[in-house]
Amino acid sequence: MGRLSRRAFALAAAATLSGFATAGDAAADTNRPRAAGEMRGMWLATVSNRDWPSRTGLTAAQQRTELLAHLDTAVRRRFNAVMLQVRPTADALWPSSYEPWSQYLTGVQGRNPGWDPLGTAVTEAHARGLELHAWFNPYRIANHTDPTRLVANHPAREHPGWVVPYGGKLYYNPGLPQVRAFVQDAMLDALRKYAIDAVHWDDYFYPYPVAGQVFDDDAAYAAYGAGFPDRAAWRRDNIDRLVLETAARIKQIRPAARFGISPFGVWRNAATDPLGSPTQAGVETYDDLHADTRKWVREHWIDYICPQLYWNIGLAAADYAKLVPWWAKTAEGTGVGLYVGEALYKAGDSAQPAAWQDPAELSRHLTLAARYPEVKGHVFFAAKEVGADRIGAMARVVADHY
Repeated sequence: MGRLSRRAFALAAAATLSGFATAGDAAADTNRPRAAGEMRGMWLATVSNRDWPSRTGLTAAQQRTELLAHLDTAVRRRFNAVMLQVRPTADALWPSSYEPWSQYLTGVQGRNPGWDPLGTAVTEAHARGLELHAWFNPYRIANHTDPTRLVANHPAREHPGWVVPYGGKLYYNPGLPQVRAFVQDAMLDALRKYAIDAVHWDDYFYPYPVAGQVFDDDAAYAAYGAGFPDRAAWRRDNIDRLVLETAARIKQIRPAARFGISPFGVWRNAATDPLGSPTQAGVETYDDLHADTRKWVREHWIDYICPQLYWNIGLAAADYAKLVPWWAKTAEGTGVGLYVGEALYKAGDSAQPAAWQDPAELSRHLTLAARYPEVKGHVFFAAKEVGADRIGAMARVVADHY
């Protein structure tokens, strides 16, 4: 299997995708906004009804009203982009050709909510001058381990060999080529149907480690792992291939759309790798999630990276003030946009360190990051806190910087 060739993947993907664009694609981008200058974004999470809808079972009109209120909040905060989670658990917030309607809309997986949330979000975001980045989770199937709780025609039930239970959840196995092809098809169905501005992924590749549990991919490794020095190298190759193939297919389907990834904020600690950051993080994406995020930037496989730097300035294990320059150096000269993921949700949370009780902490983050020209903006987690703004930290950012 050897070293990946981006050109080879791009050519192969282009060959297989010719003729797949929909009739609406040619005109779809005519009115799309472009974030001028810096990125000012927020994540709008749907998994477990985190941000929206506020609960399951709302009427279509109520769901729409809540969604538009979040978009209006983004405008009020002087944002220019929203990252809407449209595939939280191998499901869909649009009429998908591949996967069932999300349970987070109606409370029942597969039940038609009576409207098109993603289509509405794209139209209404663009009408407000906002970019709409469609946020997908590639491999997570369910936040439980019971396949019978999935709708009867769910792909995970039709292909049980694709599924790995781990840590109380179900995942598609990234080591199976047929899984890699399917999850791309499922995600890019949205790109074919809507003028979304970017395909956006978060930090879930191989799952975060769970003590005492093993991600059982023995059979896939036996079938496809030949030629790699160890299982970890094979797993990283699987994720690299997902990134490369998806990047090529995005450019074929909708050349104007971007591809962005928001990983956990530490690639590797310097004690593990001299190229790593001056951190002592308990998780390293390269080793634990098998995601070589630094390589994706250095080799320009993606259009933007949005590391989740969810720590305060001065935190010993992972200091925001040390991670920003590390990521800036990583992005330098690559042409890849660097946006910083900000932990607005920690502001005013009594369980967090003292720094997060100060409404000015996040504003200081933006002041610090402004010293690094590679940093092109910030994205805030998440929409509920952008609106509620528990201690005024978001208002302080807006007043000081926007």
